[in-house]
Amino acid sequence: METLSLALGVALPWLLGFSALAALGWPRDDARGNSLPLRIGFGYMLGALVLTLWMRALSALGIAFGWGSIGFPLAATAAGLLFHATRSRHFSPIDSKRVLKALLSPSLPPAQRMLWIALIAWLALRFGLLAAEVAWRPLYPWDAWVQWATKARVWYELGRIVPFVQADAWLAGAAGAYFDASPNYPATVPLLQVWTCIALGRWDDSAMNWPWLAMLISLAAAIYGALRDEGVAALIALLGAYFVASLPLIDVHVALAGYADLPMAVVYTLAALATYRWCLQRDRLDGIVALFLAASCPLIKNPGWIWALTLIPGVVIALMPRRGVRVVAIAFAVIALVALALARTEPVLLGYRLHLDFASGWAQLVKAYFLMGNWNLLFYGAIAILAIGGRRLIEIPLAPLAGITAAGLAFLLFVFAFTQASLWLADLTTANRATLHIAPLLVVLSVLTWHRLSLASPVASGVIAAAPPAA
Repeated sequence: METLSLALGVALPWLLGFSALAALGWPRDDARGNSLPLRIGFGYMLGALVLTLWMRALSALGIAFGWGSIGFPLAATAAGLLFHATRSRHFSPIDSKRVLKALLSPSLPPAQRMLWIALIAWLALRFGLLAAEVAWRPLYPWDAWVQWATKARVWYELGRIVPFVQADAWLAGAAGAYFDASPNYPATVPLLQVWTCIALGRWDDSAMNWPWLAMLISLAAAIYGALRDEGVAALIALLGAYFVASLPLIDVHVALAGYADLPMAVVYTLAALATYRWCLQRDRLDGIVALFLAASCPLIKNPGWIWALTLIPGVVIALMPRRGVRVVAIAFAVIALVALALARTEPVLLGYRLHLDFASGWAQLVKAYFLMGNWNLLFYGAIAILAIGGRRLIEIPLAPLAGITAAGLAFLLFVFAFTQASLWLADLTTANRATLHIAPLLVVLSVLTWHRLSLASPVASGVIAAAPPAA
């Protein structure tokens, strides 16, 4: 019974987000039949965000958390949205069954079919092993139980959100206030853990982390759908999803769940993909999805608003197709000059002291990216592909996504060079966790660049054309 309750708890936000997207008719242009993987991929995180916003509203109204106040209303909403989607022909169970069947039995040449099945089997095995880790391992990571789970435990026991305050306010005896290592962190991640425990019916510091596995599965589905939406061959799109799901550090953040870095990576990647889709198609629904996800970035981690701002270069390039790349390049140069000017002062932003440290641990950063096992061969492959396809990165259709990725990488460089975060490079944790936020997007850009290069190659184009399309 507990297993069923837990499964329903994880499925609810997924069904809610999927139903909302289906009711909206997103994605609208489904000529390639990729709406199902996109809805599955985007659905979980969208539903989780809506669920936690609903919990915030309940707490503000003084309504206690529980199945009756959270599960049943949102389940009824999801059912109503799915019914509307079916009536409006935005969703068809028959078509969905056909797409799922094509995923398991694609129309591909024998060699490619064998590779396809091997990748599907590997992903299933990988997700299964991660599921075992989530089920067996108690809450383990340091920050997870001193910064995030503390809030989840208190809010679960009280059935509502109560404030966490700084140490001085807590020591002064602030009424109804609690304290932990990071009282100013956003509430979304703890609320998701609270809901999972409510669904289970008891507090369980291991079972509350199942959403992290759901996030990884949804991210893989979203990347597959986004790549197929751009015309990438089915097998290459599946390889792109595999590359992301096989990144060791991402898998670690599922097996050792409880940090907010994987949720931040998923929300930011989905926001970037939705923004990129809007840049190319200018569809109002794409804009709505992108704006919602971008606005949700600060709800995951405090620097999320900066990650949201890195989406702007892509929009600028899309709105100014002739001069956008030049305008963005000039903006980057101006920001760099301002940063260098700040290097002579020591202003504080979001608790970080801004000051250029010429003795930053760049050697440790190189070690983290190129010599250790956290990223497989991601940075070797990305540098090679992006260097070969450099010209295509400043041309439509890749330019908006390249601008977003460049802004994200520039933000990381700024953090490592101009804040005290550079001191944390020594232990190799900060650099890798911060890079996790943009790593999936870097994979997507690399695969799309490879796709554009293959289209320009008669040999590669012929190979792709010889393979029938799969779902």
